[in-house]
Amino acid sequence: MTPVRPASGERFVMPSERLAWAAKKWEKYRGRDIIPLWIADMDFPSAPAIRDALAAHVAHGNYGYTSAPRTLAGELAAHYAQHYAWSIESDWIVWLPGLVVGINLSVKACCQPGESALSFSPVYPPFLRAAPLQGCRTCAVPLALDEARAQQGILRYRVDFDRLAAALQPDTRLLLLCHPHNPVGSLFSADELAGLADFCCRNDLLVCSDEVHCDLILDGTTAHVPFARVLAASAADEIARSITLHGPGKVFNLAGLGISWAIIPDPALRRRFRSAMQRLVPEACCFGYTALQAALRDGEPWRQELLATLRDRRDQVSAALDAMHLAHTHPAATYLTWIDCRRLAARVGSVAAWFEEHGVGLSDGDEFGAPGFVRLNFATDHALLGEALRRMAAAVAALDEDG
Repeated sequence: MTPVRPASGERFVMPSERLAWAAKKWEKYRGRDIIPLWIADMDFPSAPAIRDALAAHVAHGNYGYTSAPRTLAGELAAHYAQHYAWSIESDWIVWLPGLVVGINLSVKACCQPGESALSFSPVYPPFLRAAPLQGCRTCAVPLALDEARAQQGILRYRVDFDRLAAALQPDTRLLLLCHPHNPVGSLFSADELAGLADFCCRNDLLVCSDEVHCDLILDGTTAHVPFARVLAASAADEIARSITLHGPGKVFNLAGLGISWAIIPDPALRRRFRSAMQRLVPEACCFGYTALQAALRDGEPWRQELLATLRDRRDQVSAALDAMHLAHTHPAATYLTWIDCRRLAARVGSVAAWFEEHGVGLSDGDEFGAPGFVRLNFATDHALLGEALRRMAAAVAALDEDG
C-alpha cells in the first residue's frame, strides 16, 4: 500500500517515508494490503520545532556519548510546575532510554524475587510481563466494566476496590499503575485516585505510575494529576512510595529516539532503582535530549493542534463503530480506541486475525488480558483511517448477513 502524501500546509497526514525508513508499525505488514492501526505510534511527523532542533544537532556531526544538557532537568521541573501543579526537584529525575525498561526496573527495585505486584487489566502488555521477567509474580486485577452500558455500545471501566483488596497477597510490594489508562483511554476520577492512594498507604505498597499518555488528554483543558501528588496530599511523606514514569514519546511521536525518565522523590528508593540499572541500561539517546528540550520550549502550540486533530479522528472512529454495532470506548485520553468484539469472536475466533484477513491490522486484546477485544490506533491520516473503517464495516456487515 502506498502511504498518503502530505498535502500542502497540512501537518497531520502521514509522510510517504514511513515504510522506507522501516517503521515498525508498517514493517509488520510489508508487501500485504493491510492498513496498520496496531502499535501506539502516530503516523504524523513530529513538531517542526523538534525537527529543526534535530537537524541542527545532526549538522553538528558528532554523536558521541552525551550527558543530559545542564539546563534540562530545571526546564523539566518548570514544566511540571506549570502543567501539573507539581513541584519536583531536579535530583529526583533519573533519565531512561524508554518507558518499558522503567516498568521493569521498578519491579526490580521494589520487589524481591518471588514477591508480587498488582496491576489492573486490561492493560498495556509490559505491565503484565514485567514482574515475571524479574522473577516475581503479577496479580492482575480486572477493571470493572459496566456491562449494561456495553449493551448500549459504550465501554466504561472503573476501579473495583473489592477485587483489588481480594488480589492483595502478603508478599505484594508494588502497584503498577497506567495513568491515564492504556488501552481503555480513561482518566481515573478524583475519588478513584484518592482511593488508590489510601489503599497503597494502608497496605504499605510502593507505586510505579506510568504517565506517558498524560499529555494526550483530548479536551485540551483538563489538567493531569500526577499520582505522586495524590499520595502527597494524603500525607507529605507518602510521596516517598512513588515512582513516576514519563516521556515525550507518545505525544511528540519520539519513541525511536529513546528518551524517558523516572521521578523518584525518595533517595533510598532512587538508589535501588539506579542500582538495578547498572550495567544493564544504556544511556538515553543524544538526539532524545535534543528533542525533549525543543518540545519543552516550543512544542505546546503543536500539541494543541494535535489534540484537535485527534478529537476529530476519535469521533470519526466512534461514528463508524456505532454503525457497526460494536461497543467501544470514547477515550478521554490517548489516541487508542478499545473495541468489544466478543460477539464476533464467538464466530470467527481470533478477531485480530480475522480483521487482518479483511485488510486492517489491530492489536489483539488477548495480549492485554482481554480476549475478544481489539485496540485501534486512530493517530493516522484521515483518509487512510476512513478506508480502514470502511474495510472493518464491510467485514462486520458480511458476517452479520451470514447470520
